[in-house]
Amino acid sequence: MANAIPTPMGGFFTNWRQNIIYIGFVLIFVIFALTLSQKGFLNPTNLLNIIRQTAMIAVMAVAMTFVLASGEIDLSIGAVAGLATVTVAMAIAVAGPVAGVLAGIATGIAVGCFNGFLTTKVGIPSFLTTLAMMGIAKGVAMWISSTAAVPILSPNYSWLFGGGSIGPIPVLLFWMLVIGAIGHFVLRRTGFGRRVLATGGGETAARYSGIDTATIKFKVLVLSSTAAAIAGMLYAGRLQSGRFQLGEGDELSVIAAAVLGGTSLFGGKGTVVGTIVGALMIGLINNGLILMGLEFSQQLIARGAIIILAVALSQKKA
Repeated sequence: MANAIPTPMGGFFTNWRQNIIYIGFVLIFVIFALTLSQKGFLNPTNLLNIIRQTAMIAVMAVAMTFVLASGEIDLSIGAVAGLATVTVAMAIAVAGPVAGVLAGIATGIAVGCFNGFLTTKVGIPSFLTTLAMMGIAKGVAMWISSTAAVPILSPNYSWLFGGGSIGPIPVLLFWMLVIGAIGHFVLRRTGFGRRVLATGGGETAARYSGIDTATIKFKVLVLSSTAAAIAGMLYAGRLQSGRFQLGEGDELSVIAAAVLGGTSLFGGKGTVVGTIVGALMIGLINNGLILMGLEFSQQLIARGAIIILAVALSQKKA
């Protein structure tokens, strides 16, 4: 035949910019494995700790993929996680673990509806809406907890939501995989996922094609806050307490994970699998830099440089 049939491996390297997150993850893992083997990088306990430290970021990043793909952004996601840890812990103290779970989910839905209403009905850009909500959520969490940690004394809740393990495998890994699988299926295999991508790819064209773009944006903002609340429930279970500080600053890592994974900040493009790998890559970098013995300031510089490089390589047009 005149034209050669491209092989899957050939296509992988031909589209290397689209696959930079996977190439970068493997490359960084190999470098750390070779240089930090004596410091326990490859120790199963250390690798599982990376999962434990990354799972909450990954859960929130899955939802952030939908938000960014729709052309919006959510800066309140870390603060909502912190608020959820407090409402969960307080509800468990009063009425038990079931009430705690319901309180956590209700917190996320309520915040998401508020963000969605202001963005789609009032017309305030989501950047400003969620930036304001970041402060409101943190303030409410500090107020209702009196800035003190609220202990969680339910072993069953703590085991199921972050603190438990099945053999050597942390429960957090199952949470990350299940939520990632659901997110991937919804984005790639359902009409809702296609409408999210169409909305972010061209809102005017999407409206002319019959898509209710305002409803789509409302739903993804509710989804984002609900995922933040679930991450907060996992934080609370793992640390057996609710604290307003939990989740603080996570919005930066969450957005970075989604963008590293191939989701466009301008909408219309997103991949949940890439987002999960992006979250794991950030956890990998954090862990490796700590084992290197770098000072915190040096870790920030190195982590930022690596993320900028990876994003630049993946976003640049061929």
